[in-house]
Amino acid sequence: MGAQKKGATARVSEDAEELARHPLQAILLADSFTTKFRPITLERPKVLLPLVNIPMINYTLAWLESAGVEEVFVFCCAHSKQVIDYLESSEWSSQPNFSVTTIESHNSISAGDALRLIYERNVIHGDFVLISGDTVSNMSLIQAFQEHKDRRKKDANAIMTMVVKQSKPSPITQQSRLGTDELFMAINPVTKQLLYYEDKAEYSKGFISLDKTLIADNPSVILHNDKQDCYIDICSQEVLSLFTDNFDYQHLRRHFVKGLLVDDIMGYKIFTHEIHSSYAARIDNFRSYDTISKDIIQRWTYPFVPDVLCGSSAIKVERQGTYRASDVTLSRSAQLGSFAFIGQGTKIGNDTKISHSVIGERCTIGSNVTIEGSYIWNNVTIEDGCQLRNAIVCDGVILKSGAVLQPGVILSFKVVVGQQFVVPAYSKVSLLQQPTQQDSDEELEYADSTSGTGELRSDKLNGAIAPDLSETASELGTGGVGYIWTVFEGAYDEEWRHSVAPIPTNKLVKLMLDKDEDEELLTQDGNVISALELKTDSDGNGSEDDNNEDSRDDYVSFEKEVEATFLRAVHENVKVDLAVLEVNALRLSYNMASVDCGGAIFYSMMKLAVESPHNSASELHRNAADIVTTWQKLLKSFLHDIDEEIEVILKFEEMCLESAKEFAALFPQILHLLYDKEILQEDAILRWADEKEGADESDKVFLKRSEKFIQWLREAEEEEEEDE
Repeated sequence: MGAQKKGATARVSEDAEELARHPLQAILLADSFTTKFRPITLERPKVLLPLVNIPMINYTLAWLESAGVEEVFVFCCAHSKQVIDYLESSEWSSQPNFSVTTIESHNSISAGDALRLIYERNVIHGDFVLISGDTVSNMSLIQAFQEHKDRRKKDANAIMTMVVKQSKPSPITQQSRLGTDELFMAINPVTKQLLYYEDKAEYSKGFISLDKTLIADNPSVILHNDKQDCYIDICSQEVLSLFTDNFDYQHLRRHFVKGLLVDDIMGYKIFTHEIHSSYAARIDNFRSYDTISKDIIQRWTYPFVPDVLCGSSAIKVERQGTYRASDVTLSRSAQLGSFAFIGQGTKIGNDTKISHSVIGERCTIGSNVTIEGSYIWNNVTIEDGCQLRNAIVCDGVILKSGAVLQPGVILSFKVVVGQQFVVPAYSKVSLLQQPTQQDSDEELEYADSTSGTGELRSDKLNGAIAPDLSETASELGTGGVGYIWTVFEGAYDEEWRHSVAPIPTNKLVKLMLDKDEDEELLTQDGNVISALELKTDSDGNGSEDDNNEDSRDDYVSFEKEVEATFLRAVHENVKVDLAVLEVNALRLSYNMASVDCGGAIFYSMMKLAVESPHNSASELHRNAADIVTTWQKLLKSFLHDIDEEIEVILKFEEMCLESAKEFAALFPQILHLLYDKEILQEDAILRWADEKEGADESDKVFLKRSEKFIQWLREAEEEEEEDE
């Protein structure tokens, strides 16, 4: 279903005459031209896969319409008939002032081929938005389009504007939270021109090669590794003609963007537009599918969230971020945890526990079932006693009683898992046998039955290639139906890197150890990248105030990242050891100290306590006590000495005066709580009190409120000394 509120946001402003000539257009690629979502996409196109129970393409179309686009050309290739049939039967076929036209091809094997075909059709008449049908956004296009048009008036070679967003990669895995490779972009900070783009940098060598003319021609260049490519491009018509003139251009980024950046003859330029408070992300792999699903449920994509897109009468949002359709049958003893989504017509049995998961429509879930961090699509049957963790289960799947899905499992359509059978971690299971030829990620997810790849059109799937039950039973236990695909040699790392399951702790530990060894070797060679900002000498004399301001900005960003990491750990039941690793990764990324981590974690804990429901000071204290008790090990991991513990007390004072004033009256009680939980030692509290004695009266507010507790500590200390 599409968005209910049509044309709600402001339209892009243009001259009336120009608007009459050129309504705002978009090209939507309904094929990713990759194989990352196999085996699922052997049977259904990626853009029609459910994202929190709504086809992916609906999020993209709803955003385009609200952003002022009036004509969308949807390019279909893999499973084109399914895409066309869906769009023709959907509300998108009859929206006023918003036309959706499909362009079908069975011969295109890349985005470059698609754009060449669209150019031949002569349907694009001005600047246009280029996007894929697996993109979710709520950004406004007004400013980005205006910047693009203003640049075009001054420089006809400014043919493309790419939308980017800040997103620091993990220094351990060197990939973003979307599971994509660390991206390096060189940008002129004044003009915003893109000068360098590399998403597969050989970072392990310890250096990045930049053309010296790039530095010479630009007085200031910043090399970023903290930007996310949103894959939303504003293009001039020349982009299409360039693809037509260069048949080597297949991949949008790897060939086209990089090709223009190194071409010093034609002089075409690409610029960037950075968004800050808005949302934009593309579903590139199973990890980004998981991440963006969570972002939608947590409403970062508003107004493109399920209750708005489907209608508030059909879906209700309840406490703890739980979504429930109006006709769900839920046993009284069943437990719905936070951030769970339950679709229409689904039945859930006794003592079943569901958390951080999306359940589709018309599913039947038995008793004593545990579902955590998983995506269950439509018409799925899960019998009693099954356990599912961080898995994707497609339409029509049956899990017989006692079956177990280990983290990272993908069950494609209508697979049957036998009784008590344990599907190993990261397994991909399908009714279709695995293609014998190992395909590259750039190959088409569509092929006819004579292609030899083993990939068949959806209309060939009924009967002709149905598995022999006797052959497949042993693979999935008694009564099981389906084939467990083999992980190709060397591809296992890609499975856990791109999985819906969190990266295993042992993998993170190994990566950290390997990184330490690599950095030691690189340091000996003198090749470590020590700075990512490149400037000429004339611009290198920044003031100390500027440096201090940058440090403050870095700490604010760091604190926000730690808070986001902590909240994910809370909501997704992440183990403390893994949370410690993630915070350590942020510490390395921002070049912070351990005490900074401790302060940021404590801030996040207390902020969560304040934001959790409470009607009195005692309830707020109980919130804080519950959070501190659960996460004390995480906080204590970053408090190694008395000085660092004192910094936590000072941080709490600051919060009570500014961001969390509700705690001001509870300062002594929280101080006592931290002492009882052995987060703060007696010496730390007494030293803090002693240091406050010589302070101004205004700085002694919380010291005076804590006098009784501090006096009790001093007397206890004296009694211990007397006993000795």
